[in-house]
Amino acid sequence: MSAELIVGLDVASRTEAERIVEALDGTADFFKIGYQLFYGGDGLALGKALLAAKKRVFFDLKLLDIDNTVEKGVAAIAQTGATMLTVHAYPHAMKAAVKGAAGSSLCVLGVTVLTSLDQDGLSEAGYDIKIPALVAKRSLLARETGIGGIVASAFEAERIRKIVGPEMAIVTPGIRPQGAEHGDQKRVMTPAQAVATGATHLVVGRPIVAVTDPKAAAQDILAQMGKA
Repeated sequence: MSAELIVGLDVASRTEAERIVEALDGTADFFKIGYQLFYGGDGLALGKALLAAKKRVFFDLKLLDIDNTVEKGVAAIAQTGATMLTVHAYPHAMKAAVKGAAGSSLCVLGVTVLTSLDQDGLSEAGYDIKIPALVAKRSLLARETGIGGIVASAFEAERIRKIVGPEMAIVTPGIRPQGAEHGDQKRVMTPAQAVATGATHLVVGRPIVAVTDPKAAAQDILAQMGKA
């Protein structure tokens, strides 16, 4: 299974996001819309416009609430025709999300442990468990609920694949080209390293959208992915 590039539209406005999408025409057609753009930059409308233009859209909303709220929220996103949506990998949230996505093509992803968290950060949050063990536990729960995939660091991708089997998507943030600054990411891999672990989708934001030439940056990352 070859890996795909998802470009994180980590910008504040729809205008800026549309500029990046236009610059990437012919190079990337899969885009992630997260909190900043969704809530502050007309991200839902942008996502619908991208879908109408035959692009693929990943709404990274990390839903977690009571079952009915998650189910209805997922159903609303599913109606847009979105490609992917994240929920936190808690059993009740994933089960509710599966119900909400029923009958649609939406791939629900369970977020295991954020790539901005290292072991110290996880301990500070009150978890008395090692990151690999928590990721494995949540991946097993995700498989049992029947959702479409997992979001995790590429460091855990190989182990996750053994747990969830060959069909589920493994989406990996925290991807940085060789020599790039890590920023607020703690568990980082290069594109080639991530593909080699078995990740199916690599999410890359700032190394593409925060540079002068997004198209060249995306092409370079795709070339690195091809070397895995």
